[in-house]
Amino acid sequence: MEAVLRFDHVSKRFRKGEMYDSLRDLIPALTGRLFRRNRSAELGKRDFWALRDVSFEVPRGEAFAIVGSNGAGKSTILKLLSGIMRPTLGTVQVKGRLTALIEVGAGFHPDLTGRENVFLNGAILGMSREEIRRKFDEIVEFSGVGEFIDTPVKRYSSGMYARLAFSVAAHVDPDVLLVDEVLSVGDYMFQQKCAQKMASVIRSGATVIFVSHNLRAVAELCNRALLLERGRVVQIGPTEEVIKAYLDRSHGDRRDASDREAYISRVRVQSEAGEVVQVEPGQRVRVDVEVRSSKPVHGLAVVLMVTDNENYEIFNTSTERLGCGTFSVSPDDPFRCSFELDLHLPQGTFHFGTAVYRYDIQREYDRWMPCATVFVRSPVDVRGAANLYPRVVEHANASLAGIGSPE
Repeated sequence: MEAVLRFDHVSKRFRKGEMYDSLRDLIPALTGRLFRRNRSAELGKRDFWALRDVSFEVPRGEAFAIVGSNGAGKSTILKLLSGIMRPTLGTVQVKGRLTALIEVGAGFHPDLTGRENVFLNGAILGMSREEIRRKFDEIVEFSGVGEFIDTPVKRYSSGMYARLAFSVAAHVDPDVLLVDEVLSVGDYMFQQKCAQKMASVIRSGATVIFVSHNLRAVAELCNRALLLERGRVVQIGPTEEVIKAYLDRSHGDRRDASDREAYISRVRVQSEAGEVVQVEPGQRVRVDVEVRSSKPVHGLAVVLMVTDNENYEIFNTSTERLGCGTFSVSPDDPFRCSFELDLHLPQGTFHFGTAVYRYDIQREYDRWMPCATVFVRSPVDVRGAANLYPRVVEHANASLAGIGSPE
């Protein structure tokens, strides 16, 4: 399949703190550069590499995610793709019309009305005046600010401003679309519309590069992903595998727990198909836990917890409370157990936690929170702590049903 976007051994170098606020400082700095030789081959104390030897390609029509912690180099890749920057080393190739949803509202003028800004921003994003006119009603309807479209945007709330800006950018028909953390604009319902719009763009055949810390959205929208760490590629592959690798790194290295009397050495969440990151409401999973120790320890239990993305605990149990009694562990005899759960959860992000606990003396030997994360995807909009699988079995207007009508 034809690659419409290619990074070939790309590196990007920046200089920290290179700012001059006076002509007196600037002239010596420029003079020093002119007389300094072999500068490109030397890494000064204030230089750093935002990207190092990054290579990947994306075929036409694929949704490709870039994930990693803050400072990993994700935004630098987007800026190189959009032409805002040029690489220090390597080459970047993009074929076709490119649109970037990187900073919604960039190009909006506060003194112009919403209507005027639609035409202004649309032109900046590469749309013709006729194309904007043809899509104008659709853009306004999607944004939900039609009542205020002829009001200067400086009087808009921040949510209205972001919704109109996103709506303009989302209605460009690009060959390549760059998306950077913009699916969180507006309220919950508008975020759902944004996600549906992105899915529609992907189905239309556009190539999408998606950068986000919202791993659930990444898992739902993209079929392949790249994991960056300190400017270097850690892994490229199927989205679930890359997210799992990212979460494993984010959940911490347990080697620092090995000097404790008893500690959790491994946790794995899996379905019949193997380890999982994305699950359906009600899906059955197994949580495997391994406990090791630096000395013999007795009377222990394994505690299992589940929290939502706001760290609110929605579930808690243990091997002892489930009637399994206590267990002992020693350096040459680790303890392993498995919990089987039916995840009757609404759509959202949920974290598993484990602990090694002794109830009779109320002592916690180790706690690993979070040790695993799953994303629950649901076609039905249910929220809260649990999924009760709602169904509307009967509905009618009161007047049609004869309820509340005058005698």
